[in-house]
Amino acid sequence: MSLLVIGLSHHTSPVSLREQLAITEHQLPEAMEDLRSEVEIEEMVVLSTCNRVELYVAHDNPDTELAAALIQKFADNRNFNGELGDAIYTHIGRQGVEHLFRVASGLDSMVLGETEILGQLKQAYQTALHHRHTGRRLNKTFQKAFQVAKQIRSKTNIQRGPTSVASAAVELAERIFDGLKNHQVMVLGAGGTSEKVARALSSRGASSVIVSNRSHEKAVRLATELEGRAIHFKELVAEFPEIDIVISSTSAPHYLLDRTQLMALLKNRPARPLLLIDIAVPRDIDPSVGFLDNVYLYNVDDLQAIANDHLKQRQKEIARCEMIIKNRVDEILAALVPWTLDRRQQPRIWTRA
Repeated sequence: MSLLVIGLSHHTSPVSLREQLAITEHQLPEAMEDLRSEVEIEEMVVLSTCNRVELYVAHDNPDTELAAALIQKFADNRNFNGELGDAIYTHIGRQGVEHLFRVASGLDSMVLGETEILGQLKQAYQTALHHRHTGRRLNKTFQKAFQVAKQIRSKTNIQRGPTSVASAAVELAERIFDGLKNHQVMVLGAGGTSEKVARALSSRGASSVIVSNRSHEKAVRLATELEGRAIHFKELVAEFPEIDIVISSTSAPHYLLDRTQLMALLKNRPARPLLLIDIAVPRDIDPSVGFLDNVYLYNVDDLQAIANDHLKQRQKEIARCEMIIKNRVDEILAALVPWTLDRRQQPRIWTRA
């Protein structure tokens, strides 16, 4: 048995191309059935996320002709008529297994060492298993991939520390407040980065989110998604005493908060920490407010510096992760060889419906 991997990811293609080939969760069973009906393969798992679309195929003798046939059939399945060119990559045999293990462990992710991909890979495998598109070979290989990811997570520091602006903001907030439960967040501006930070804080336990934006309609939309509420800018003074974290990301041509304004707001607020996260460029908050008592001000460069420091720490762990993967690839290939050579004498563990 040899594993064939065909795919495209954020490494090789822009989102404008990936979105044309993406497969939704409810489309996966039909797409796998369609692919296997046209190309003679025994087992398949399809992984489709915002950053990658990949086919994992078990076959006795995969070659460039099989890969080309699968690529063409996959493009037809997605009604794609453009050129894929170098956006598509192909891994065969040992390289395919190594790639699967690296994906499962977060080593091939946009954010090095992130864990979300492991859950997505498990879901893709379960979908294929449930619809009888896998057999003993892919079952064994994917189970080993999950074990490798667990081992890397527990025995290396590849996942230690935030590596994005949003996750760095969460780390700062949890450090300042010793947890986010019962703390309130205010979002000024409803841009993409501020939304990510607000979502990250909310997911870690922030009790409520208030959104204010020049377009009140957009503020309402974001507040609804975050299960919070929207207010107008003029209502900020009344809400401020209860706020613990302010995320600001507007396109204002001047400071929304300067030292004099903030000092006035703080008079009506109990003496407790206030975290200001200014991710606007140009900045929304006067840097001098960071010198006020109990006020912690961070801009986007501060957050990126924190994320970069953690990324460097993670990168130092890559060699250890790669050694674990190499050893585990050796194990799975050795385990599959005896079964492959004597395949005809082994009972099948599933049948196609």
